[in-house]
Amino acid sequence: MATEQQHIVLETKNLSIGYTSKKKINKVASAINIVLQKGQLVSLVGANGIGKSTLLRTLTNVQKPLEGDIYINSKSLLEYEPVELAKQLSLVLTEPIASKNLSVFELVALGRQPYTNWVGNLSQDDMDITHRALQQTNIEALKSIKCYELSDGQLQKVMIARALAQDTDLIILDEPTTHLDMYHKAYILKLLQKLAKETGKTILFSSHEIDLAIQLCDNMIVMTKDKVVSGQPCHLIENGTFNTLFPEDLIVFDETSGSFRVRK
Repeated sequence: MATEQQHIVLETKNLSIGYTSKKKINKVASAINIVLQKGQLVSLVGANGIGKSTLLRTLTNVQKPLEGDIYINSKSLLEYEPVELAKQLSLVLTEPIASKNLSVFELVALGRQPYTNWVGNLSQDDMDITHRALQQTNIEALKSIKCYELSDGQLQKVMIARALAQDTDLIILDEPTTHLDMYHKAYILKLLQKLAKETGKTILFSSHEIDLAIQLCDNMIVMTKDKVVSGQPCHLIENGTFNTLFPEDLIVFDETSGSFRVRK
């Protein structure tokens, strides 16, 4: 299907991100123009401290942009009321959850909060959507277990299931593979790839797993100290984008294998 026929879920136009204080404006990145299509798995990569978290906070309205515009489903992010935005965008963070004493089912069901009545009662539809999210993330067998009993990898799947239960077009995850071993890093990213394809949701995640992202993602957003570029991994390799990510005195990108290696 041609790109122009695809549904655009997230778009930025001449976006600048950073921080303001009484004395000065600290601009982290500017001229950010990205387009995320429906059903895409997209990674946000870059060196430590380059501004990935700042960009995600801006895209999710946690902090305001310095300049430019952000659109979700063709509507300005600034025009959304909080409850309305919660029906468009779900967020998975790396911070500890508020109460690990909840069961897995109870935590996943919290994703239905934007839709429940004022006392928070779950309808049959809410229950069905929660069960479906458990099935989609392969954790139905864990539904009665308390969250404090889970491993890091299991808990990450629960948080993804909660985002699925929220039933938004866009899911944003901040470093979902943090604290996981290599197997579980690959498992989580393969799960995200599967969910994007099967549910048609657009999934954007920040990660240091650049080699895995190159293999699994439809598109990538690459932040360097000079610019922010996006595109298909194969095109970014051809353009030499990954060669600019790290100082070449230690790490080099091998275009043949599509991976980084330590300089000998």
